[in-house]
Amino acid sequence: MVAPQSTPFRSILRVASGNFLEMYDFMVFGYYAAAIGHAFFPSGNAYLSLMLSLATFGAGFLMRPLGAIILGAYADRHGRRAGLLLTLALMSIGILSIACTPGYATLGVLAPLLVLLGRLLQGFSAGMELGGVSVYLAEIAPPGRKGFYVSWQSASQQVAVMFAALVGVVLTSKLSPDAMNEWGWRVPLLLGCLIVPFLFILRRSLPETDEFAARQHHPDTAEVLRSLRSNWKVVLVGAFLVVMTTVSFYMITAYTPTFGSSVLKLSAFDSLEVTLCVAVSNLFWLPIMGSLSDRIGRKPLLLACTLAMLISAYPLMLWLTAAPSFSRLLTAELWLSFLYASYNGAMVVFLTELMPASVRTSGFALAYSLATAIFGGFTPAISTYLVHATDNRAITGVWLSFAAACGLGAALLGKPHRDQ
Repeated sequence: MVAPQSTPFRSILRVASGNFLEMYDFMVFGYYAAAIGHAFFPSGNAYLSLMLSLATFGAGFLMRPLGAIILGAYADRHGRRAGLLLTLALMSIGILSIACTPGYATLGVLAPLLVLLGRLLQGFSAGMELGGVSVYLAEIAPPGRKGFYVSWQSASQQVAVMFAALVGVVLTSKLSPDAMNEWGWRVPLLLGCLIVPFLFILRRSLPETDEFAARQHHPDTAEVLRSLRSNWKVVLVGAFLVVMTTVSFYMITAYTPTFGSSVLKLSAFDSLEVTLCVAVSNLFWLPIMGSLSDRIGRKPLLLACTLAMLISAYPLMLWLTAAPSFSRLLTAELWLSFLYASYNGAMVVFLTELMPASVRTSGFALAYSLATAIFGGFTPAISTYLVHATDNRAITGVWLSFAAACGLGAALLGKPHRDQ
């Protein structure tokens, strides 16, 4: 049933609300990876505990492609609204399981297994979440406003990053490091659990999109799978397009607290402050660049940002690590934030335009999930390993340049589908 029309702001708020929870949960896990490693993966080696924690963070992303196919097919069959409600329910179970699981000292090996299961469930639901939100926003957008509307999918994530970082700043200033390691890291997760009922209320009132409701044929799962198979080249191009977004995003948000404190030896408070500033910067630039892509086209922004990242990432990291400081970390991260937000403001809507309408949600979700599962989700772990293996603190710039090269190639190859 198609619900009455609502204002654009209300529509964006309701559809992006669950996206907020998904990203908030992921950010909290990334911010407190060291504390979570201490609680669930204790060992005599701090590096090993951190790597196990970051690997668990990345493992959730391995479920995204499966979630994209199964839940994406569900949304293409039963509707955008139904798919978004289902992902929110699964997401809620995942965050609750991690927040409430006792540590290794209490449950032994069962504790990390339960945390891993929670992360896998979160990854499964997130596999469709981004695609579902982006497609919904694209389908309710007025003509010539798709870039602006779809940019709020990513903008809602930045609100989550800001909120998670702000909670972290407050907790870090009030609690001792020992208290944060023992129980303080659970507080942000429990706050996420408390907002779940409010998010359900918002999403239940979502109308179905007119475009989906007007379509006479809604493919079943078998049809969706056949269509995805026949459009595998489009999905592959889409996945490489996303690599630049997902690597740069997790580098400047989830990995920043760990990089700042463990690698640059800055205080945890300083690192979280920088992360908060990055989220504000992202939130500022995303809608602006989404609107700009409506005016000048998607490709000029995609090409300019990938080239700028390719050229500047490693020299920037060399400059930062030569004399680490709060001001240098902030400057470097704000530049990377500008490139990420400018690219992503055009990329997300461009990705919806690449996909055929019949598999728009599943195709978008699968492309996004493949890139995130293989590259973005493991960016904190890969970065930690590269720094440890090479003893080069600036090596993360090479990883960013690789991601930019993937995005550049995909932007040159990608063409909007003819049904747009």
